[in-house]
Amino acid sequence: VMRAWVLFSAVLWYLAGVKIYVKLHQDTPVLICMDVKHAKKEIVDPSYIWIGPNENTLTGNHRINITKTGELIVKDFVEPLSGLYTCTFSYKTVKAETQEEKTVKKRYDFLIFAYREPDYSYQMAVRFTTKSCVGRYNDLLFRVLRKILDNLMSDLSCHVIEPSYKCHSVEIPERGLIHELFIAFQVNPFAPGWRGTCNQSVDCEDTTNYNVLQARNRIEEFFRSQADIFSHSLNKTLPAMHFVNHSFQVERLDSCRPGFGKNEGLHSNCASCCVVCSPGTFSPDVAVICQSCISIHVYGAKSCPTSNKNQQYKD
Repeated sequence: VMRAWVLFSAVLWYLAGVKIYVKLHQDTPVLICMDVKHAKKEIVDPSYIWIGPNENTLTGNHRINITKTGELIVKDFVEPLSGLYTCTFSYKTVKAETQEEKTVKKRYDFLIFAYREPDYSYQMAVRFTTKSCVGRYNDLLFRVLRKILDNLMSDLSCHVIEPSYKCHSVEIPERGLIHELFIAFQVNPFAPGWRGTCNQSVDCEDTTNYNVLQARNRIEEFFRSQADIFSHSLNKTLPAMHFVNHSFQVERLDSCRPGFGKNEGLHSNCASCCVVCSPGTFSPDVAVICQSCISIHVYGAKSCPTSNKNQQYKD
């Protein structure tokens, strides 16, 4: 179940230093240009001015919704909308005896970041016994296994990538020296035609992440069934090549789309999110870290426009 990031409630009261994370193409929570203290008081001649990330005064349009009481909602949030949102709240105090008026101004800052879920893939490893580390049968088993796994998840638009194996001699107590194939591969949700599973949605990571999780479960069940088959054959001669029980290992790998990255130090409230790269950084590929580039002044950069390599370095 994907989380819905509303940090405090549907209505967000300003607190100093608050960072707000909005999932790509979702609406922001309601931002209120007032603190709790003033919300409980009578306000005379209130006025509200919202300034956006480009230091332009915000006005209502198809994406920006500002109410008469200063509440702001940004709809269909995307990368370039990230940044500092500032509201100036003005009101008057009136002395009853003299009718003397005084204008008071308060400023409230909201730092808003677009984010998206990371793309999941799974790194897996298994072991099979083999008669010898020499011979074509090892290659044959490797190719057949890959085909079986690809067929298991073809309807999920997932496939095996980066498969490899090595043969090792393993000494096992009371069994002596045997040969085993150490097989590794990655299960990836971007098989050819994967976009067809998205049902025309703008962002597809919810679907691809669900699909690759199902693929992971199917593969785990496949190897569990292999173990069960041979566990019922204890008194029989095992084939020379068979799955080694309890050898299945799996680890989830996260990646971020270009223009997004993870930074637990900067975004501790959204540490597992792929957060839009801030000005001065970029991400050109599916890495999980935004790289530095001093010539970038926008959010969500996917490339560094300078050719000066000295201006680029990893965070």
